Amino acid sequence: MIERIIVGPFHTNTYIVTTGKKECLVIDPGAEPETILSRLEVLNVRPVAIVLTHGHIDHLSACNGIRAKYDTDALQIPVYLHEKDMHFLENDSADRARSIFEPFGDEGLSAFDRLFDLRPGQVTSMRDGFVIPDTDLTVIHTPGHTEGSVTIYSDSLAMAWTGDTVFFKAIGRTDFAGGNDLTIEQSVRERIFILPDETRLFPGHGPDTTVEREKSSNDFSVDHLMI
Repeated sequence: MIERIIVGPFHTNTYIVTTGKKECLVIDPGAEPETILSRLEVLNVRPVAIVLTHGHIDHLSACNGIRAKYDTDALQIPVYLHEKDMHFLENDSADRARSIFEPFGDEGLSAFDRLFDLRPGQVTSMRDGFVIPDTDLTVIHTPGHTEGSVTIYSDSLAMAWTGDTVFFKAIGRTDFAGGNDLTIEQSVRERIFILPDETRLFPGHGPDTTVEREKSSNDFSVDHLMI
C-alpha cells in the first residue's frame, strides 16, 4: 500500500509505504506531523524508518514530531539521508535553510518560520546502492537538485520515489547551493530513465507519473515554484 499525504506550504508529497502487516516506511515527512500521525493511526501502521530523498526542510521538518510519538528509550526510529546532504543538518542548518526561502520574499520567510524545526536527532547516512533494511528499496544517487539527492527504487513493486529530481513533465530547480543543471539532467537520463518503462515515479511534489511517460514528454523545464 502506498499512501500519499500532501503537506506544508509547498505541497510536499509525504509517502507512507507499508512494509509489513502493521509496519511502514515514511518517505519525506515534510510538515504537519499531526496530519501524518493521524493518517498512520487510521491505517494502523507503525513507522519503522524515515527515508529522506534530500536535505531540504520542506521534506524533513516533521521528523521530530513522528519520532516524538513512536520513539522509546529502547528503540529510536532510524532516519536515513544521503551522506552528501548531511551538511543540511549541521550547526548552521538554520542559516542554510533560510537562504533557500529568501528568494520567495515575505511569503517564503513565512513558510520558513512554519517549517523550520530542530534538526532530527541521530541520522544515518546513505550512499548509492544502500538498501533500506528489511525491504528491497534501493538508494540510487541522483544529484543535481542537491548534491545528495536520491531516488528510492523498488524492483519488486516497479516503483521509485524521486524527490525533487524529476516531476511530471518537469525537473527540480538547480539554483540553490549544491544544485547543478547539467548534473540533474544527467541523473534523470542515466539513472532514472534506464529503469523499466512501467516503473511508477512518485515525486516530491505533484502527481505521480511513469518512466515511459517522462521519457516521451518531459522537456526538462524547471519547476521554479518548488523548493
